[in-house]
Amino acid sequence: MPYVDLHCADDYASIFYTTNTPHGNVGGFDPRKPSIIILHPLFLDSTWLHLQFGDPRLTSNYNLIAFDMRVAGKSVARLSAHHDSWVDAADLAFCHQALHLPPCHILALDGISVNCALRFAVLFPEMCLSLTLCNVPAPTELKWVVTAYDELMHNWCSAEDLEAYEHVAKEAVTFVVGPQCEADLQDDLIAYWEITMPPQKIAPVVETLCVLMHRQPVPPQALATITQPVLLIQGQMNETCPKINAEKLAAELTNAQGGAVIYSVKGGAGNLSIVPGHASIMNKVFATFLSRQPHQRSELVPPETDKIERMKTALAALAEIIGDSSIASRDPTSSLSFSCLPHDACRRQTEILNKYRDRKTGTFTPVGPDGRPVRRYSDRKAGHWFHGEKDGLSIAGNTFLPPEKKNYDRDRSEKPSSSQESAPDQRLRRGTVTASTVQKQVIKGSMAKVVSTAPAAGHLHRLVA
Repeated sequence: MPYVDLHCADDYASIFYTTNTPHGNVGGFDPRKPSIIILHPLFLDSTWLHLQFGDPRLTSNYNLIAFDMRVAGKSVARLSAHHDSWVDAADLAFCHQALHLPPCHILALDGISVNCALRFAVLFPEMCLSLTLCNVPAPTELKWVVTAYDELMHNWCSAEDLEAYEHVAKEAVTFVVGPQCEADLQDDLIAYWEITMPPQKIAPVVETLCVLMHRQPVPPQALATITQPVLLIQGQMNETCPKINAEKLAAELTNAQGGAVIYSVKGGAGNLSIVPGHASIMNKVFATFLSRQPHQRSELVPPETDKIERMKTALAALAEIIGDSSIASRDPTSSLSFSCLPHDACRRQTEILNKYRDRKTGTFTPVGPDGRPVRRYSDRKAGHWFHGEKDGLSIAGNTFLPPEKKNYDRDRSEKPSSSQESAPDQRLRRGTVTASTVQKQVIKGSMAKVVSTAPAAGHLHRLVA
């Protein structure tokens, strides 16, 4: 399989990549076509880019290459508390130089990919032809999103049975796709997570979420150095990445060629690349944007600058951006040298990783002995109060009246209704037994006979008591 090995004294990572060539490697690139680097969404990997790799508007006219981030998909790396989006950008630059890639258009499909793409364009502008960023996140993560991610990590790792795991996976679907998700896509997402991200393998996911939660904003003076054309594609109904973030970023990209362009996808509430309808719109807008850019051939030639010297230059630029001169003297062979996390953030990430790393053994696994999911999420036994409806509410909110009763209720307007039936709030009231409510036997005859056969009041009170 195609991998790029990054190794140095303090780090090791094997980055997996795939292409749209017959053999899945860069050797099959057509030198006449421009090249596109695609960065996958959060909680997913390059296998979820089939709607881009299978779109003839892209795959017929461009060389496509996608990388799995260091703690996602088939990539393998040591867990590190120093991991941030600057490190992801350095990983991408190392891979770009190792594969002798030409300058590429960048398509970032989610918040964590957007953070990587922006930093890559700042530090390595000669490797980047244009930027297309989908669902721009806030400079620092929103407080309610951090709380939700923290709860998601805890519940994901502590799931003790299949019902609990499927429940937290359903919550993750809401983050990735939005509140409305087709059943087939929901089943595929949950099955993918059951196989690749069970509770005992949650540490890489935790590291990815730490990168999101503890990120530091890119300084405005650094964003002003981006001169490539920029397209911002935004889901109109996305709550975790609202459109105002794209508008603010566009205002800060003061030197982007022609100004940053914003395109809103109506109805987009989550990731745009895996929902077929939204993905088709996104691909069309992206292809139209690229068709307006100058044509660039894809000759696979070694870079003009030595890799070590180029990374030293990038570290010096990063030191100036962050205002920390010690960054320039770090090891240029290590991606972790590009980490800009403060000491407190590194300490918190270390504590979180140690916390979830210790839960690795003895945890529940949601797959069977064959390594495959036990069932599809939509095939679970429904009718329990724990299962949610389409709107996320309990199934207890449904009506359980039989169909014939419902039909009868629809026709009740033709019949006279009592005052109780017209009351808006029908509740079952508990009856109370008193002397006046005890059922009395009806006896026909004279009044004297009735009185002589009625029980005594004392006996009635004793009966009620």
